[in-house]
Amino acid sequence: MMLRRQALALGSLLLSAVTLGGWTLFRSKGQEPLLLSARDDSDGQHYAVGYRLDGKQVFATQVTQRCHDIINHPTLNLALFVARRPGTESYLIDLRDGRLLQTITAQANRHFYGHAVIHKSGEWLYATENDTTDPGRGLLGVYRFVDERLVHSGEISTHGIGPHQVSWMPDGETLVVANGGIRTEAESRVEMNLNAMQPSLVLMQRDGTLLSKETLTQQMNSVRHLGIASDGTIVAGQQFMGDAFERSELLAIKRPGQPFQAFPVADQQLAAMGHYTASVAVHSGLRLVALTAPRGNRFFIWDLDSGALRLDAALPDCAGVGAVADGFVVTSGQGRCRFYDCRQSELLPKPLDLPTGLWDNHLHLA
Repeated sequence: MMLRRQALALGSLLLSAVTLGGWTLFRSKGQEPLLLSARDDSDGQHYAVGYRLDGKQVFATQVTQRCHDIINHPTLNLALFVARRPGTESYLIDLRDGRLLQTITAQANRHFYGHAVIHKSGEWLYATENDTTDPGRGLLGVYRFVDERLVHSGEISTHGIGPHQVSWMPDGETLVVANGGIRTEAESRVEMNLNAMQPSLVLMQRDGTLLSKETLTQQMNSVRHLGIASDGTIVAGQQFMGDAFERSELLAIKRPGQPFQAFPVADQQLAAMGHYTASVAVHSGLRLVALTAPRGNRFFIWDLDSGALRLDAALPDCAGVGAVADGFVVTSGQGRCRFYDCRQSELLPKPLDLPTGLWDNHLHLA
């Protein structure tokens, strides 16, 4: 059975707090946060949706292609729902009513890889893309906001193959790219080069200038998702493409001034992950890192500084995770979305009053 991957990209810590069901969430811009995601219905139709955290649906906009990540504009009431690899359409949505403002179509011989970021100025957007004439050659498509519409402006290399997630360093100017290292064709998710993978973690300037490029010790450990702490610590979740009997280091870290290397995860937890992680999130305030492993049906939280395990919990088809005021929210394709209050020594889940199931890939708070 194919597991549904989700990710909960909640972004940086928001500004003030709201109480919901006995626990605290941050409030964005004086309003209750709007939870954005992609969902399918029972007939397999795709939707871009927005929900308040009390379960109220704000919008459900039908779209043609399945989406992956969501990124909202820093000043305008709009968000981009980014196509899942190898999708060719991404959707600019009005967050007030769900109106589809624009369908962004990939350039010729390009497709989206599922993630994007918007510069703090609100003028520029960078999306991970594939050059299908040289399958896997990683690009950031560069788009400019003109009259609340996105116009393609150019592209820059990610200095690697198969880029997945792109994020900002705390300075808001330096880009971090997780190059998965896997070549794929234009309309396929089939891996073409597993014996010659080239995964890497890249730091680069917005003009494309390479600052650093680092790899892990295992060539077949595909770097996929990123969590960035306020002090510049980078945490990356991997997907291992090697043999099932091999040990794989599925969580890695790059602390400021230090090399990119494995995070100290015990063998018991590594074995439970099934060579696959879906989402990683850092809580800068509490100095914690959370990771989902849907194939192993496990959810983990560690101390970011000491590496001490704080939580190893069973959670069927868990995938999306993100930091909120007092801990983490985690989603499940087969059950309830949950909140873990991480202020106490014992981390216990509380259910969110959101629809169960059919959540797709990433969630984002705007």
